[in-house]
Amino acid sequence: MGARKRHQPRRGSLAYLPRGRAKSMEARIRAWPKLNSEEPKILAHCGFKAGCVQIVSIDDREKVPNAGKQLVSLGTVLVTPPVLILGVRGYSKDHDGLHAEFDVYAQDIPKSIAKEISLKNKNENALDSAEKSLGKIKEIFAIVAVSPRDAGLEQKKPYIFEASVSGGDITKQFNHVKELLGKEIKIDQIFETGASVDVAAITKGKGWQSVIKRMHVKRKQHKSRKTVREVGSLGPISPQSIMFTVPRAGQMGFQQRIEYDKRIMVMGNTEESKMKINPDGGYKHFGLVKGDFIILKGSVPGTYKRLIKLRSQMRNIPSKVSKPNILEVVI
Repeated sequence: MGARKRHQPRRGSLAYLPRGRAKSMEARIRAWPKLNSEEPKILAHCGFKAGCVQIVSIDDREKVPNAGKQLVSLGTVLVTPPVLILGVRGYSKDHDGLHAEFDVYAQDIPKSIAKEISLKNKNENALDSAEKSLGKIKEIFAIVAVSPRDAGLEQKKPYIFEASVSGGDITKQFNHVKELLGKEIKIDQIFETGASVDVAAITKGKGWQSVIKRMHVKRKQHKSRKTVREVGSLGPISPQSIMFTVPRAGQMGFQQRIEYDKRIMVMGNTEESKMKINPDGGYKHFGLVKGDFIILKGSVPGTYKRLIKLRSQMRNIPSKVSKPNILEVVI
């Protein structure tokens, strides 16, 4: 009998370059979906990763072998405290791209958040001047803030980011955000159970790793070279340069990633929901989930306590949203 062949992992993809460390703990969302509805809507919310559970549900997908059968899948629990609408920002557009034309902030902003933003241009007539310049505005964004303290974390510094507004015309979008200035919005005001969202986060950092772990390069034969866990050749003698396609050691993890079509299986509040969501003693590395929470089907990038941004679904948008049939959540 011949020797058994070892399973060799495939060579790593070059889809993500450069694989450097993220500059911030907060992921950036650069693209937003466009809604066809006449009613304006804010397209983003956020949460903090708490832990994982198992979801026992009835598979409601059509034309699949398991349709109508019991299905056990992984679920990720996110704590989703309310976000505060700080202000509204309008962008004009020309051949050089988008340019911020105005920022209008709420009157009473908590001190913990006010010290993190610049309010030098804040004046009483900012709202009136913004309404007069709506003719040249192409996109409206809501400036929102979330405090990790509201999710039970120790971090004091809030996260402040922009959330796109879509639906209707520019005037309707501006008035929609203006009515919400200084107010908190919950996740059930933006998303619904059964809908799919896109998640953006910074992945778990793994430090400096070799080409074997980082790029899944095949190991060499133990007698062929002095080393086994290295690349066999870095390229030709001439030209004396190493191509970007050659796998190299370097930073692995702690990079921004966006994952698409994560279905919201459960949405609730720990004080109102009859479903037990907290294990005895709380989740490892996080603690007890308190307040609003959601459970997404599948995994989510990032480690526990990390900020997870939720964006309205951008791909494969269904014609209707159906609520999942949840039988049990196994903690």
